[in-house]
Amino acid sequence: MQTLARMTIDTPVGPFTALVTPAGAVRAAGFTTDPEPLLALVHPRLRAPVRDSPPAGPVDAAVADYLAGDLGVLDAIVVEQHTGGPYREHAWRVLREVKPGQPVTYTGYAELTGRPRAVRAAAAACAYNAVALFVPCHRVLRTDGGLGGYRWGLDVKKWLLGHERQLTPS
Repeated sequence: MQTLARMTIDTPVGPFTALVTPAGAVRAAGFTTDPEPLLALVHPRLRAPVRDSPPAGPVDAAVADYLAGDLGVLDAIVVEQHTGGPYREHAWRVLREVKPGQPVTYTGYAELTGRPRAVRAAAAACAYNAVALFVPCHRVLRTDGGLGGYRWGLDVKKWLLGHERQLTPS
């Protein structure tokens, strides 16, 4: 039976954990050490038992490189999430194209998906994103420019946006 490796790395805003397949695809990730809330985000067909794994793989290296300033390194990491809905899956692919330091509003995000009136559906794609950081839902802001929500806390979202802003050439 396939298992998911639980890899945790320390960050300036707390521990970051990813649940990773043997092939190296991230199925869930977030700012926690507890695998249970992460596993709950994984679609039932993609769930598997979780085992601890020391940080040493490509996913951990990519997160460390991101934290060190290589903001594009996470783009190469494969993610696997499934909802059964083609719009949400498309929206997640589009979200991976939003560049660091260039956040968009929910309205702008809906436009990028090709459905400018689907603001609520775009927001739902952010809310149901299981692979934080790799699918950068933290780069989506309220229409008035406010932070909006973030599953891992507004302090984390604010730090991530500031980290990317300071490292992105103007």
